[in-house]
Amino acid sequence: MTPEQLVQHALEARQRAYAPYSNYLVGAAVLAEDGVVFPGCNVENAAYPSTICAERVALTSAIANGSRRFTAIAVATSNGGTPCGACRQVMAELGLDMTVYISDEHGNFRTTSVRELLPEYFGPEHLPA
Repeated sequence: MTPEQLVQHALEARQRAYAPYSNYLVGAAVLAEDGVVFPGCNVENAAYPSTICAERVALTSAIANGSRRFTAIAVATSNGGTPCGACRQVMAELGLDMTVYISDEHGNFRTTSVRELLPEYFGPEHLPA
């Protein structure tokens, strides 16, 4: 799958976002190691802490469907905004070396990695034995 194709999946997922409070639609698409793509979109809630981000929707959907290894994730917003801290932490837990494509609503994207987005992550190795 090309980066452009994965970004397109994220853009399509963005159109399904439920964001009546912020009106900030976010779509994500995670590419599992076996080539399967899992989309996600942000789902807001009037009780704001109950909101879930597109990146975590895509990743938890992939996990729920049996995938455990990921090569890339694309995130699409109106302005090319980057994943929040909570999403960066979850992404680090599930794929520190994942490629990350960050796209605006027109499909213009830049490439980075989870490691670059969260250089001093907290991982399982930091927990007591």
